[in-house]
Amino acid sequence: MSYTALYRKWRPTAFGEVRGQDHIVTTLRNQILSGRIGHAYLFCGTRGTGKTSIAKIFARAVNCQNPQDGSPCNECPSCKSIMDGSSMNVVEIDAASNNGVENIREIREQVQYPPTDGKYRVYIIDEVHMLSIGAFNALLKTLEEPPSYVIFILATTEVHKIPITILSRCQRYDFKRISLETIAERLRELIQAEKIEAEDKALLYVAKAADGSMRDALSLLDQCVAFHYGKTLTYDNVLDVLGAVDTAVFSKMFRAVCQGRTRDCIKELEELVIQGRELGQFVTDFIWYMRNLLLTQSAEDAEGLLDMSEENLKQLKEDAGLTDGSTLMRYIRIFSELSSQIRFAAQKRVLVEVAFIKLTKPSMEANLDSILQRLAELEDQVASGTVVFASSSQPAGEDSGQKPAGSEARDSDYPPPETVSLPSAQIEELNFIRSQWGKIVREMGMSIRPSFRDTIVEPSGDNCLCIVFSDATNYAIGSRPSVLGDLERYIENTYGKKLYLKSRLSGAGERLDTIYVSEDELKDKIHMDITIED
Repeated sequence: MSYTALYRKWRPTAFGEVRGQDHIVTTLRNQILSGRIGHAYLFCGTRGTGKTSIAKIFARAVNCQNPQDGSPCNECPSCKSIMDGSSMNVVEIDAASNNGVENIREIREQVQYPPTDGKYRVYIIDEVHMLSIGAFNALLKTLEEPPSYVIFILATTEVHKIPITILSRCQRYDFKRISLETIAERLRELIQAEKIEAEDKALLYVAKAADGSMRDALSLLDQCVAFHYGKTLTYDNVLDVLGAVDTAVFSKMFRAVCQGRTRDCIKELEELVIQGRELGQFVTDFIWYMRNLLLTQSAEDAEGLLDMSEENLKQLKEDAGLTDGSTLMRYIRIFSELSSQIRFAAQKRVLVEVAFIKLTKPSMEANLDSILQRLAELEDQVASGTVVFASSSQPAGEDSGQKPAGSEARDSDYPPPETVSLPSAQIEELNFIRSQWGKIVREMGMSIRPSFRDTIVEPSGDNCLCIVFSDATNYAIGSRPSVLGDLERYIENTYGKKLYLKSRLSGAGERLDTIYVSEDELKDKIHMDITIED
């Protein structure tokens, strides 16, 4: 006897065997039990969610001689004849290959004759969106006023292509994608019945790869079992058969992206190609990995939304802390665009490599989110004091004090900077505020941040600092008492330091690279007593 594919062998034969469509099953059962059966139904939804299976169960149920709680008994002559395809009461039509007007006219002629046995003649038209405009028009009148013994069940995956005149004459049922847990539970039942040994992790990945389609899940399981026939189906076996990639590889590549290591991303991608991994599947899975990272960052109870082990969840949280949400959305956008391009591309590897270069080098893109990422990186460098100026390769404030950003003059154009000694308490406060100045300005918000561009902080006595502006317009905005007051309160609330701030505008040609040292450091360097004059 020839082998029967799992999705055909385990097709539901009663409403109780249908998984994931409880809202539809309950409604149809109640209609049968109450005798309120409609004349036209439209089943719409993605592939493999049970549209045709439920249509066949419904066709048997309305003609069943011994229905059981609204479901067919599958034992009476009517049910058996419908199941083996010999019944004249149930006609299944594939609209993809029978989409002409003459095919619909044949139906119109047939519906004039009542069923020879049973109560109803049921017409199941699959992929009904493939009918031509003329065929839809020919079906319209019959669909509107059919004989009392005729039921039409239209099934489609693209409901938007069906004319509104047809939609308005049908009871519409939307089939949902089947959840990951429901598919995985069904796979566990089947492997027990088929006496197949498989790891639970492997079944979960098959269920995830099915993308809400029970038929796809059974087909993928059939493929994996056939490749490793007689052996325990492991997670690694499933990855090999489906050309998929383990999540540990995604974590490794994401860390390389966040750290700007383009070369490591390309090398890791080359390793995947050598292993024979499917790049289209890799792109899809990597998008889902970044989606999970974004959920971990954004949702309060991300653990409830992500079905994964504690170990993987811990790794996900660590990776989510490597970047911010806006950057993650940029990464997802680039790979989503790649997903639509790679499907028909001849050089898939090149497209994926270009995408990774875009991720690691935001300067290669001129759109808004790339610019925002570059600005965020510069702000982090300013806050940490490691900004590299165009005029010098040394970090600001390393050996010449704090310099205003954007200064283009070279150090060789000026005499050496002046060194000024301060009491230890003042120099400590000055150095602390200077080290946090970029962060303070950034946290104060967009209304203040632009006005404090190219500013530095200098001492102005005990518990007092002076903000020096290099631009007159910025000085007019930033020197307002309300703005300075907000800065003082922010510093006190955040760092616990009670400081007073004032401001001034720098003069033309003024040096702003004065080096401030403590009096103790100055004594240690010059090895002599210091007399301070009034």
